[in-house]
This record gives sequence, C-alpha cells and structure tokens, in this order.
Amino acid sequence: MAKDSLVQFKGTTLKIILTHLQTADPARLHAALEALTGNHPDFFEGELSVLDFGEAEALADEVDWAALVALLRQSGLHAIATRGLAEKHALAAADAGLPVVHADSLGKARPRPGEARAAPPAPPAPPARAETPPVPPEAAPRTVTLDKPLRSGQRFYAKGCDLIVTAMVSAGAEVIADGNIHVYAPLRGRALAGASGDRTARIFTTSLEAELVSVAGIYRTFEAGVPAELARQPATVSLSGDEAPRLAVSPLALR
Repeated sequence: MAKDSLVQFKGTTLKIILTHLQTADPARLHAALEALTGNHPDFFEGELSVLDFGEAEALADEVDWAALVALLRQSGLHAIATRGLAEKHALAAADAGLPVVHADSLGKARPRPGEARAAPPAPPAPPARAETPPVPPEAAPRTVTLDKPLRSGQRFYAKGCDLIVTAMVSAGAEVIADGNIHVYAPLRGRALAGASGDRTARIFTTSLEAELVSVAGIYRTFEAGVPAELARQPATVSLSGDEAPRLAVSPLALR
C-alpha cells in the first residue's frame, strides 16, 4: 500500500466491553443503570461496547435503538454493535448503526488487507525414542500480582487470570480480572471480577471500603457508603443463585 494513500488500514487492539442486556426497554434500563452507575457520564469513560441479547427476554416488535444508544451514552458507554438478536431485530439494529457481530469475531486478530495469513506450522515429528517425550509448552500465568498502590483514575486489568493486590486501591481507581480478585489492603475504588463472564469468580478484601463491586457484570454500588457491619472489615463478594444470580457481600472470617 502506498504511504501517501488517503486510506490506510492498520491492525489494532481495542478494549471492548460486552454488555449483557435482559431487555431493550429504555425505561427499565434507565432505572437499572441509575442503580448501578448513577447515570454518571464518565462512569465508563467513553468505552466501546457490544450489546449482547443472547439471554434477554422477548423483545417488543419495535425497539427504539436510537433511544437505547443515547441512554447508554449517558453513562459514557458507546454501543457499536449487537449480538444474540433474532434476524428481524438484528436488521433493525443494523439500520440504526449497530451491526451484528458473532461470538467468534470478538478477540480475534484479523490480517491487514493484502497481508497473507501465515500458514499453520507443520506438525512436529514424533520423538525418536519413547523415553524422551517432547517438553510441554510453558503454561500461561494464572495469577498476576500488583504490589503498588493504585491511585485515583488508574486502572489495572488482569486478563485471563486472577489478580492479587497487596497495596491500597484508592477511591476512583479500578481493578479488573477475568478470574478472582484478592485485595490484601483497603479496597476503596472499584473491583470487577469475572470480567469475561465467569460467574464463579469472587472478590476478597481485608478492608471493604469500595465504591462498586461486580462479578460477571452484576454490579452493586455503595453511594451511601458500605453498610456499617461490613465497612472496613474483611469481606467477600460472590454470586448466589443460578437462574437469577444476585450479588452477595458477606463478612470474611480471617481468624
């Protein structure tokens, strides 16, 4: 491709939030977002989102997609696509500027236009001797440790693993993990475990002072402060119930 071309394509890696919606009714979603985010315009800080309706209730014949997009933007979340819709609603959403993406389209890198895809490597030759088996590849890390304080406005994401934090998470800071989150210090900001949808994930902290906690996308905010019986105490956060999971915050006995 010529360097002076007016159109150029380059690969990139974007962080995209997968937002699971149970309904497309703007009024009901407004009430739910009010409880979760306070509808603060900087809550999601302009992040991009794919709207997943795979587990949603039956949608109305006509969905006001423009109103739905505008509602999410009130919390700083920019909807860019949908998934899990029936064909009728998918076509209407696409007409409103929300194209359909499939599950296997998320998280996979695509080759640039004109760039040949590398051929798959040839299978390794079998070992010459049975007593010398091939060395297995090194396993991916299952835990990441953060040992420095996280200040207001900072964010730390442990992708595909658990996160251990041994320093304070300040108010306005955010820790995210696809697995469990352990905070062996005051947790004063936001903690989001099971970010990729793992409902068995948990949050553990030795001092609960959080602004928000979440497991697999189910949130609880503490705008009026953490309940007195849990404030500044060891606590654990998890989901309870299978069909309609609810966020449970419980004291954690360390002695």
